[in-house]
Parts: sequence; structure tokens; C-alpha cells
Amino acid sequence: MSNSTRTPQEAALEASLGVRFSDLSLLRLALTHRSYAFELGLDHDNERLEFLGDSILGVTITSELYNRLPDAREGRLAKIRAATVSTKSLAKVAALIDLGQAVRLGVGEQKTGGAAKPSILADTMEAVIGALYLDQGLEVVRPVILNLFEPLLRDIATRNASLDYKTSLQELVASTQPEQPTYLISERGPDHEKEFTATVVVAGEELGWGTGPSKKQAEQLAAAQAYITLNTRLRSA
Repeated sequence: MSNSTRTPQEAALEASLGVRFSDLSLLRLALTHRSYAFELGLDHDNERLEFLGDSILGVTITSELYNRLPDAREGRLAKIRAATVSTKSLAKVAALIDLGQAVRLGVGEQKTGGAAKPSILADTMEAVIGALYLDQGLEVVRPVILNLFEPLLRDIATRNASLDYKTSLQELVASTQPEQPTYLISERGPDHEKEFTATVVVAGEELGWGTGPSKKQAEQLAAAQAYITLNTRLRSA
């Protein structure tokens, strides 16, 4: 394939972003996962671009929140920013533009569904942002970021519950009883690919369950489920 000839996946991704890369090699580097680079013996992958993109994304979202929410305190701004640029949020944005169809993965990673893994989607999304910044500068990448993340920003900024569901659940439980939620954790899998399951118990009742690659993520998912269940009960009581 010619260096200037786009694959259908690359062209579709550019269309979704609303840009056309001047240096196509930057886009391809952003789409090169380390598993692909390793299997082909390449000496480069997208991790440096991911590092750069993380910073560009962070400053863009931070400045937007600062201007959009003039009355929000530092703590709330920090929570909203963290929720907006989290792995879950980045993976959601990446899925909306079918980024998984364009990412270049090693055979082993392909077989295990790497194109749909939140961590890979999130990292690649950051790498693409980094590549676009190098290719066309902040004036171009900023509106692209804001367009991609606008639905998330709008949803997160107006959500009634705290952005930290463990805190939300704790506050909700505290308003009805003295006993605080407790979390039961189990794990399985090898050390390099652990899967954690959390069960949250409130007043002796199991109200939520969550599974994730870390205890923190599993607990947050369990807390979110418990919060929704308990809040629905209280509203209908």
C-alpha cells in the first residue's frame, strides 16, 4: 500500500473526526498498538502519541470546564474532568467513531477481542488526538475534541448524582441509616490479567455487583448499581 493511499478504515475515521491528516504516517502511528509493532518487529508504536494526547485532551477539557462552569468549585471541576477523560469515557467516544475498526493489532490481540477492549480504545483515542495535534496544531484539534466529547460533557456536568458513585452511595445510605455500605471482593485470572468482582452490601442486603480489571473499577460499578436501586426505592416509597 502506498504511504498516501488511505485504507477504508482510515478514511472512515478521518470522516468521523471531520479532518484529513496532512501526514498520514502520523495517523498510522497513532493506530499502531504495541502488539502489532512487536509481531512485525517495528521499533515504534503509539504509546508516545498516547502520552502527548493525554495532555492535550486534559488541558482542552480543563479549560472548557473552567469557562463553562464559572460557579463550580475546584473539587467538582476535578471530578467532572476525571469522569470525562476516564478510560470508560474515552472508550465510549472511540466506539462511537468505530476506532476499533482502524486500530492495528497483533494477531494474538485480535483473537482476544482487542479491538473492543476499553483500555485499547481509550489509549488509541489519546494517540489519535496526539497525532492530530502534531499534524495540525491546537487550533484544529481543540474543536475536534470538544465535538467528540460534547455529549459526555453535557451529561456529566448536569448529572444529579456525584460523579463518584461510591461517595454517592455512601451519602444516600447515610441519609437513611447509620450503617455504611461494605464491599466484598473476589478475583480470578493470572496476575497480568486479573478480573475483580465487587459486591456491595447495604444493611445485610446485596444491592450491587460489578466486574472490572481493578478493585476500584469493580467497586464503582457495584456502587453505581446499588445507588440506582436504592435511589429508585426511596423515590417510590
